Amino acid sequence: MSPLHGREMPGVTRYRPEQPGSQPPYLHESYRSTVKRAPLAAPVIITPTLSELTGPSGGWERLMGPACADLTAGHRGEPIGERIVVSGRVLDEDARPVRNSMIEIWQANAAGRYVHERDVHPAPLDPNFVGMGRVETDDDGRYRFVTIKPGAYPWRNHENAWRPAHIHYSLFGPAIGTRLVTQMYFPGDPLIEIDPIANALPPAVRDRMVSRFDLDTTLPDIALGYHFDFVLRGRDATPLEERA
Repeated sequence: MSPLHGREMPGVTRYRPEQPGSQPPYLHESYRSTVKRAPLAAPVIITPTLSELTGPSGGWERLMGPACADLTAGHRGEPIGERIVVSGRVLDEDARPVRNSMIEIWQANAAGRYVHERDVHPAPLDPNFVGMGRVETDDDGRYRFVTIKPGAYPWRNHENAWRPAHIHYSLFGPAIGTRLVTQMYFPGDPLIEIDPIANALPPAVRDRMVSRFDLDTTLPDIALGYHFDFVLRGRDATPLEERA
C-alpha cells in the first residue's frame, strides 16, 4: 500500500525500488538514438496524485474491444511464416500473479517488416498478417498468443546493423504510471550478442529478455511453443524499455 494524503488507499501499490543494474541505462552510446533522447539533468520528482495512482480494474474488453489472442486468424488467407505460441505469466516482486492486466504485442512479419508507413525495409508485406494483438491475464496471471515468428531486419543504428527477431510487449498496470514496455527475444539467436539494445544490459540480466522453448505449449503439427514470464519488480525484474 502507498500513503496518499496521510492515509492508505485501497488498490494503490508501492513498488520496491529497482535493483541497480537490472534496467537499461537512459544513455547507451552504442544505441545511437539514446544519445538524442536521454535526459541531460536529474529527473524532477513530482508527487503523484490520485489520478496517477489509480486506474481501470479489469473490464478491458469493454474499454478497448474484444481480445485478439490469435494473430494468424481473421484474414482472407493464411499468413506466411512459422506459427508459434507465446505464453507465460505476469508476476509481481513477490511472485504473486497479476490478474486482469492488459498485455499488447506488436511485431514484424516473417520477412522482418512492420505494417507501418515509416518502415521502408524492402521486404514484402503480408496481407494476411498485421502483427498486433491484445489479451487480458487470467486469475493466475497467465497470457497466451498464437502468432508468426518475426524475422530479423536492418536498422540504421550503425553499418550493417540488424535487429534480432523480437516481439514488443506493453503491459498496462493499475495506473497510468505503471504502463511498461519491453521486448522478447528468441533462444539461440546470434544477433542478440551484437545488438546494442540487448547489450545495454549485462548478460545475466539480458537473459531475462530471452524466451525459452516450451514443448508443453507446442501444438503438434501446428506451432512451436515459447515461454516468457514478466516479473514487475525485485531481484528478478524483467528489463523494460520504459520505466515509471
